[in-house]
Amino acid sequence: MDHLDGNVLAGPSTDLFAFEATTTQCQCQSCADIAMLGQAMVYGQPMGFVARCRNCDNVLIVIVERAGQKSLNMRGLRWLRVADQATNDRI
Repeated sequence: MDHLDGNVLAGPSTDLFAFEATTTQCQCQSCADIAMLGQAMVYGQPMGFVARCRNCDNVLIVIVERAGQKSLNMRGLRWLRVADQATNDRI
């Protein structure tokens, strides 16, 4: 199955987060790889998205859209780091 890059999560994640999720750093629970969420391999399904680790293929995040609701599962992440917006503006 072909995959997309993690930037495809920009749209679906805007209803879930008050920050740009694709630019956050995260660590894979399985292999400890650290990368931007936008570097994940994403597989789209009719009901949502599955983001997998670029290194070991572990499922990082699942976003399910159903009946006007979104569900988020992030158990494949060890952590997710959000940069301060003021810091991002200076970089």
